Amino acid sequence: MKAAIVGLRHCGKTTLFNALTRGVAEVGSYSSALKPNIGVRKVDDPRLDVLAKLTHSARIVPAEVNVTDVNYVPRESQESGGISAEVLGYLSTAEALLQVVRCFEEPSVPHPLGSIDPARDVATFDLELAFSDLGVLERRLLRLKDKMKAAKPQERAAQQVEQTLLERIKQELEAEVPIRRQTLTDDERKLLSGYQFLTAKPTLIIANMKEGELSRAAEVEQAVKARFPEFLVLPVCAKLEMELLELGPEEAAEYREAVGSPAGSIERIVSECLRVLGLVSFLTTGPDETRAWTIQRGTPAPQAAGKVHSDIEKGFIRAEVITYDDFVACGTEHEARKRGVLRLEGKDYVVQDGDVVNFLFNV
Repeated sequence: MKAAIVGLRHCGKTTLFNALTRGVAEVGSYSSALKPNIGVRKVDDPRLDVLAKLTHSARIVPAEVNVTDVNYVPRESQESGGISAEVLGYLSTAEALLQVVRCFEEPSVPHPLGSIDPARDVATFDLELAFSDLGVLERRLLRLKDKMKAAKPQERAAQQVEQTLLERIKQELEAEVPIRRQTLTDDERKLLSGYQFLTAKPTLIIANMKEGELSRAAEVEQAVKARFPEFLVLPVCAKLEMELLELGPEEAAEYREAVGSPAGSIERIVSECLRVLGLVSFLTTGPDETRAWTIQRGTPAPQAAGKVHSDIEKGFIRAEVITYDDFVACGTEHEARKRGVLRLEGKDYVVQDGDVVNFLFNV
């Protein structure tokens, strides 16, 4: 899974990046010439530790989120205006956007728009994404117009369907309705999937707050949701989370208690990313390793097997499935078989979150 951290200057993007990835990227400076920071976040999943102990695994391999801290310069700061081609490339390949909005005053680092207003900042960045989508739409419509002149009747009919859809989407975007709010059928969404429109991407709003001010989280959330009800707003003090990485677990817990900052905010950002993308994890375990595999919710067993190896998908026979709770209760696969909680599932089985799976195949 790929997530891109975005936001206006001096909002705390890189600080959040460091907190998420245990990175050491430089914070406090901002330049459009800087390359994006790229890192990885291991997905915390306590089920892996439990399974690894039961099966005496040599190693544990959690799921991962690839995180990119994207340098974005507002339209008014660029000669050409809009999102640069390089930044657009990173945003287009991201599956989810984490937009950081600044919710704290800091006289030594003025807000680029002059005041603290999280809802306005979300709207400002959303407008940039809409401009980018409009550019993609306009270019595609021009190409379609040229292609339809020489197209065969059957090809022209499909192109006409696409043209009508894109023109409708463009009209709504121009009326400031992002694609995520537009009414689309499943077939229309499938047709648009290749375009990677930015205003269609799942987005989480990260309310970056000052240490000791997290009690204002509900107020910030209400302000943003009044204009963007579709967004989940997650409060965090990114600076505190980054600094706590330098402490041991006990010291960090003591400091959190002293400043009244609850644990789990970073973990919740990761888990909500997975949720908005409709991702779940199935598990494999044995003496060699215990591993979490991330798949789209609703994935049939053969396609889930393909995450492990393409040969397993090609030669899929069936899947041996034990729910995580049943595996823990039984303690071993042998005991699960004995108690009748190990199930044999075929090609139509939809793998569920927490399934402990062994794929049987022949190639």
